[in-house]
Amino acid sequence: MSSNPFAGKTYLITGGAGFIGSHLSKALLDLGAGVIVVDEFNDFYDPGIKEANIAPFLNNSHFRLYRKDIREFIGLRDIFEHHGRALQSGGIIHLAARAGVRPSLKEPRLYLDTNVTGTLNLAELAREFGVKKFVFASSSSVYGDSPERVPFREDQDISRPISPYASTKAMGESLLHTYSHLYKLQVVALRFFTVYGAGQRPDLAIHKFTRLIDEGQPIPVFGDGTTRRDYTYIQDIIQGVLAAIAYDKTPFEIFNLGESQTTELRILIALIEQSLGKNAVIDRQPMQPGDVSVTFADISKAHRLLGYNPKTKIRDGIPKFVDWYLHHRKSTVMA
Repeated sequence: MSSNPFAGKTYLITGGAGFIGSHLSKALLDLGAGVIVVDEFNDFYDPGIKEANIAPFLNNSHFRLYRKDIREFIGLRDIFEHHGRALQSGGIIHLAARAGVRPSLKEPRLYLDTNVTGTLNLAELAREFGVKKFVFASSSSVYGDSPERVPFREDQDISRPISPYASTKAMGESLLHTYSHLYKLQVVALRFFTVYGAGQRPDLAIHKFTRLIDEGQPIPVFGDGTTRRDYTYIQDIIQGVLAAIAYDKTPFEIFNLGESQTTELRILIALIEQSLGKNAVIDRQPMQPGDVSVTFADISKAHRLLGYNPKTKIRDGIPKFVDWYLHHRKSTVMA
């Protein structure tokens, strides 16, 4: 493999104005690739955050933005009519989804329509226009609530998801396996484990807790604080995604992308408190339906086949995130 397998290739990134997508867009542009972002800028959280994410790219001649919903097949097909040939050199990185376990309990039809129908639309267009590479953002939630089986391995049974969101991600993997088998689509599915870092979505725990503690407001803690998560720093995730894009040894693979280290919720809160220099006010609440007690990635497969090597531990990553948050907060206030 050349030192830079991305230069001169074109990639379509769905959800490319979001947290992970905007970091990936920057990485690919920096590596000399062309980037086409498809994002609907919905109101799941403030669309202005996404606008700010992509603002640095808008004057880059190698960057194109389409404000489209992945559920709208005709609109997507128009994009492929214009860029399908260019995408044959690169591929599709499908990050767009209705995100979040708890919101999926309230709107399961919306989650199924976006996350499954949207994925089907992209797979069909990849088949029609001869795009051979397809990287899919899956989730650690597909493993369900199985603390006795940690760390989670890619070959474990995922037939017992416990939220609509997790179900849609498992369906996406299954659907893309079918397309890989029938139409020679080269698929890599990446199971992300709680990604955080600069630009993290405001609804996610680390960002939400940081803001509430900083403002002196109570933070909602579901359960007794002993639930554990495998928190993964954004730069480590991007390293893994780039390696997945370059991977071409097998027609279909699934990889865990995590830090392979778990942190209890109470420890996470303590790290945020320490970084902010403020104490949290805890609002204890019962465990929520759909939540799992632990996520923990076995990353040995990703290390072996992708060279994936996460470097940022949670004790280093949280201060970095808080520094970003404080700068972002001050910049917003000044503006």
